[in-house]
Amino acid sequence: MSEKIKHGLAAGAAPQRADWTIDQGWSQYTADEHAVWETLFNRQTQLLPGLACDAFVHGMQNLPLSADRIPDFVELSQVLRQHTGWEVVAVPGLVPDEVFFDHLAHRRFPAGNFIRKPHELDYLEEPDVFHDVFGHVPMLMNPVMADFIQAYGHAGLRAKQIGKLTELARVYWYTVEFGLVRQAEGLRIYGAGIASSFSESSFAVQSDSPNRMGFELERVMRTRYRIDDFQESYFVLNALQDLLELANIEFAPYYARLDSGLSYQPGDVLAADTVLHRGTGSYHRTKLQK
Repeated sequence: MSEKIKHGLAAGAAPQRADWTIDQGWSQYTADEHAVWETLFNRQTQLLPGLACDAFVHGMQNLPLSADRIPDFVELSQVLRQHTGWEVVAVPGLVPDEVFFDHLAHRRFPAGNFIRKPHELDYLEEPDVFHDVFGHVPMLMNPVMADFIQAYGHAGLRAKQIGKLTELARVYWYTVEFGLVRQAEGLRIYGAGIASSFSESSFAVQSDSPNRMGFELERVMRTRYRIDDFQESYFVLNALQDLLELANIEFAPYYARLDSGLSYQPGDVLAADTVLHRGTGSYHRTKLQK
């Protein structure tokens, strides 16, 4: 499967509005769809204590999120706006890059309004309402993450114009989607792709298989990632506040350097890396042998 970020255009999709937003259609969710949310919500909230970072936990506690129903985006947005000025807008699925970035640049988080089927509980390629809301929205209650994702939206619009989306997408992937952060108690999850995944939540923090390395921007921008399976490497922030520095980065010098030099495979470990845990690679090696 080719490397891409998950905000790319869905095949055959057509917008109802110029900004691709739609009505969430909350009243149209079925009992079966609410039941899928309940299953996903309950197993993640039982799993994440001791794995998710404090900011994620605090965000969950202060949002109108519960097991019994899919969240109403209007209610979520009312709380988000009071805390960080963000809102959640419904979209039909994946949207064009420039639409995605424009929403982020204006503190609007585009979330799919559909939910996966019961047989898709453990993996869904296209992000649904559980990934987008349960995974992302709690961190949008944190001022640091709120500022960083808005800055990423502005950076994405510039990168789109100069053909550097591949490199910038890797920053989003290894932070917002699959980032880990140090806390006094140990490594913790802040990335939505991990926080919304039952199987990857424990894998990312507890398994001996993946590499866990200190975050270094140019290294990350040169590193491919997996979209079809668990990550082979996770990049770790010393603190969430490190995202404030990233939010103010001038990417042009990085893009210039990236025009030459190497790119790295997801499982590569370099001599210059700050290695917190050198993975055994057993998970992916076993899968290759099957």
